[in-house]
Amino acid sequence: MTDSTYPRVLAVSELEVSTTPRHSAVVRVTHWLTTISFFALVLSGIAILLAHPRLYWGETGARDGPALLNLPLPFVLDLPLRGPGRYVHFLFAWILVFTGFVYIVDGLLTRHFSRDLLPPTSELNRQRIRRAIRDHLRLKPSAADEELTYNLLQRITYLLVIFVAFPVMLWTGLAMSPAIVSVIPTIVTVLGGQQAARTIHFFTACLLVLFFVVHVAMICLAGFTERVRAMITGCAPVTKEVVHE
Repeated sequence: MTDSTYPRVLAVSELEVSTTPRHSAVVRVTHWLTTISFFALVLSGIAILLAHPRLYWGETGARDGPALLNLPLPFVLDLPLRGPGRYVHFLFAWILVFTGFVYIVDGLLTRHFSRDLLPPTSELNRQRIRRAIRDHLRLKPSAADEELTYNLLQRITYLLVIFVAFPVMLWTGLAMSPAIVSVIPTIVTVLGGQQAARTIHFFTACLLVLFFVVHVAMICLAGFTERVRAMITGCAPVTKEVVHE
């Protein structure tokens, strides 16, 4: 019989899963410290807010006076929440500040921001940004070539959270501190007063909570176990096609 009767298999392709370095030790440690601090700040912030769930604009505000926003929450005055809440809030706020400082210094020294987070100029156009937002709203999984990188919307969002949202939280938090204001009164006057700072602080916190929810949702969509393991071990699984002759 001839070879044409029994065709010879020229190549066989299969999928191979390998691990590739993804996150440095500093990124992983600061990520989990930030996560713990964020949970503590949200819970303690709620405890503080329940003592007076109304928002004002300006320097002062009173329970019986006009409010900018009445939150649909009860006044919890009979439980000792505000004092412990303030203590926990203050403690973890400074842990978060120290963690963020280490992360930013390391990111600048290792060029993590310019290499991994700063979007290329060619991608900063309406069409690409609109498509990235649409894909996220549809909970579309990331493409295979984005397994070891961040997509456009992730890059923009992370930069806004790191260099805008968290600094605003720190600024407005310091503006509500009588000790800091007594030394640097400008820190609160430029915001319009302590109650204005509190209102800005609240809405920025809401944006960060929304970011956290979307962030976890996208992690679940992309593969929760693999993504969490990568943030613990520093390595991410990558699937590639291997052709055997």
